[in-house]
Amino acid sequence: MSSTDSAKDKLMSDLNQIIRDAESLLQNSEQQTGEGFKAAKAKFEATLKRSKDEILRLEEAVLTRTKDAARATDEYVKDNPWQSAGVAAGVGLLIGLLIGRSK
Repeated sequence: MSSTDSAKDKLMSDLNQIIRDAESLLQNSEQQTGEGFKAAKAKFEATLKRSKDEILRLEEAVLTRTKDAARATDEYVKDNPWQSAGVAAGVGLLIGLLIGRSK
């Protein structure tokens, strides 16, 4: 399992915890207005903050990987312009043939 998969699993776990905490918060707000409500609210807010932090971390990781992939692609095209043009032409021809056959 990759670090991204484990991060997704952790995020899903946190989001499920938020739902459970929200349900608890709602139940406690109907039944109590004292310490039980305050404790549930504090737990809910802490879980929400952890989830937001994890989402931001995942966004940064995806953005970094996307930039790295774009940079690598750009370098490959600059280093191999004719091969890149040939591949693009081949893909275009293949798509054209497939579109022509479907009509």
